[in-house]
Amino acid sequence: MKINPERSDKAAQRILEEMAPVLGFSYSADGVPLDARKAEISGFAAQAQNGAVIVEYGSRVDLCRALAAIGARAGEADWSLREQCAFEEFGVSLDISRNAVLNMPTLRQFLRLAALMGYRFVSLYMEDTIALEQEPCFGNMRGAMTPDQLRALDDYADAIGIELRASVQTLAHINQITRYQVYEPIIDTDDILLVGDERTYTLLDHLLGTVAGCLRSRKINIGMDEAYMAGLGKYLEQHGYHKRTEVLLQHLNRVLAICKKYGLQAQMWSDLFFHQVDGKNQLDLTDLPAIPPEVELAYWDYYSTEEAHYRERLQQHRLMTDRVAFAGGAWKWTGFTPHNHYSIEAGKAALAACRAEGVHSVVITTWGDNGAEASVFSVLPTLYWDAQLAYGAPVEDGRFQCMTGMSLDDFLKIDLPCRFSDRPGIHNNASKYLLYQDALYGTFDSVIPADISVFYEEAARQLAPLERVGPFGYLFTTQMHLCRVLVRKAALGKRIVEAYRAQDRAALAEIVQQTLPALLQDLAAFRRVFRAQWMRENKPFGFEVQTIRLGGLQARLLEIQEILQGYLDGACARIEELEAPRIPFSYFDQGDIEQLNYNLWSNIVSPNVIG
Repeated sequence: MKINPERSDKAAQRILEEMAPVLGFSYSADGVPLDARKAEISGFAAQAQNGAVIVEYGSRVDLCRALAAIGARAGEADWSLREQCAFEEFGVSLDISRNAVLNMPTLRQFLRLAALMGYRFVSLYMEDTIALEQEPCFGNMRGAMTPDQLRALDDYADAIGIELRASVQTLAHINQITRYQVYEPIIDTDDILLVGDERTYTLLDHLLGTVAGCLRSRKINIGMDEAYMAGLGKYLEQHGYHKRTEVLLQHLNRVLAICKKYGLQAQMWSDLFFHQVDGKNQLDLTDLPAIPPEVELAYWDYYSTEEAHYRERLQQHRLMTDRVAFAGGAWKWTGFTPHNHYSIEAGKAALAACRAEGVHSVVITTWGDNGAEASVFSVLPTLYWDAQLAYGAPVEDGRFQCMTGMSLDDFLKIDLPCRFSDRPGIHNNASKYLLYQDALYGTFDSVIPADISVFYEEAARQLAPLERVGPFGYLFTTQMHLCRVLVRKAALGKRIVEAYRAQDRAALAEIVQQTLPALLQDLAAFRRVFRAQWMRENKPFGFEVQTIRLGGLQARLLEIQEILQGYLDGACARIEELEAPRIPFSYFDQGDIEQLNYNLWSNIVSPNVIG
């Protein structure tokens, strides 16, 4: 689209310079005249008339969202549009603590896309991946964000209207620092800090002080989720038993005092108290904790596609405090493949509930559990869909394509390696556990359908053309190569055990001489493209974990090749692993590949002890 921005105010022209390359805009004296001006409105109002486009915008993010809408209407003669976000605060949280620490170009790219979709803040989730001058072990060899990087990113975010926030941990989820002896005295149990110890609060002062000195925003999420064992380790030994709610409130008040010292407004995850009251996720009205009024509770939930579920939980939270925020999820945290289809269904229900219940603050999380294999951009369809819901706007393909260079329907094919069903409200991560399960143990063989190789052949066929489309084609290269690996790997264990028990030596010979060599070539190709994706988006720290996992898979496949060849050559009369009884998958209730999620690599790869 050719545009002429001369009529626009200076702020709009600066924003346009940053966003034009993303949207495919070019400047031309004979382009469409664009008159964009700041006004005292919430959201934006835009219209095309007499060959020109006029925009009134309330904030820089509103202008960014308006520009994406204009790009989607290139070539249309007359139109008008008015959009306003339903939520006072609407943001995305980026997880940079699970090994994949996004590099600066990727972070800037994501900020641009977030602004174009209308997200008003972006939060960086940093457990230990923030460098602290006073704590040299904190984030060591983890690719931690330095103060200089945070300041530079904050400047960039502010320039395009995004509020950059920090999301940290001040109680649990500090597992990576427990390896250092210097922190051993302040570890209560597991990955939980020791409440009441002054050294704990010195560390937290260093953390919160650094955040306050790097970012403009005074809003911070202080974590405190999933601290179920707090007070039951060293604290119990030192102080005896105390009611856990009292212990947690004592700690919270100390953390809030540090926040006040640095002028920070705290939000925390609600499950510290919500789940403590009743393990069944229900509140006991006789024992509600007294939540300090200066802290906001963030209710996180990504596990339902029913609006009534979210409304009920929001109402229960308001029995504790009237300061309640909501955190939904874009599912990219169970392996290499995202779950956009499920995330969209959950988002429809959750955001409808938030609208109905008058929630003022909503954030969409993008966790990276167990290695952060999936790209942060792999969930762009979910983030786009949630943004359209937040603004009460239709899910139009043109706007998504203008931002990403790909149609929404095509981008959603990134889910294909796990799309075993069109049923709404279910998801699985088969592409991870079928990749890593041991081909002699067959842990997940009972859930594998007979036509799974055909499934992955078809998935690879549909993904192949997309690797050449737009700036995110490389994501589809990765998924395509994953599918090519799974064509041979997914049912390999079943083929081996069936041939062995049938004494079909010809079938075993084919596996040894043809299947395994081809599989090893496909695996090497997948590792190369996956590494290229990682290095394009992230700092290098953390990929060694993927190398160890994929390298271990390669070594194990070579070993299995040797074992089978030894059996065929008569070097061994039996293969012990194939003689052992096999039971149907029974670790979880779900024995159905359409909805089985099993994410921990250490549990997938072997039933034996790792580490």
